[in-house]
Amino acid sequence: MSGDKNVLGEPLRVCGASPRAGFYRSGACETGPEDLGAHVVCAQMTEAFLEFTRSRGNDLSTPRPEHGFAGLKPGDRWCLCAARWKEALEAGVAPPVIITATHEAALEVVAFDDLLRFAIDCPTA
Repeated sequence: MSGDKNVLGEPLRVCGASPRAGFYRSGACETGPEDLGAHVVCAQMTEAFLEFTRSRGNDLSTPRPEHGFAGLKPGDRWCLCAARWKEALEAGVAPPVIITATHEAALEVVAFDDLLRFAIDCPTA
């Protein structure tokens, strides 16, 4: 996480430790060349989003013990692919965003104003 910035230009914060979020399972929405899906949007899961992503072929709710994955439930925080979050936004089911834990790389796919509208930890001006 060293040197990584969030969409506010500040140091990237941890997204989720239980379950351990992030492409690298560091707890943060860090990204790198191996992360082809750009898992950079820190979001708080909702039932509507979990159902939506399952309908798109990415079941995040079902435990996969063989991969050390317990499955997500509403309220869990997880690093989502920026494109999937944008797809959910367009479908009207985007989950809330933890903006201080959303990597600046998300801005390559998602508009800052859209992330800000869904931020649940937005610093006050």
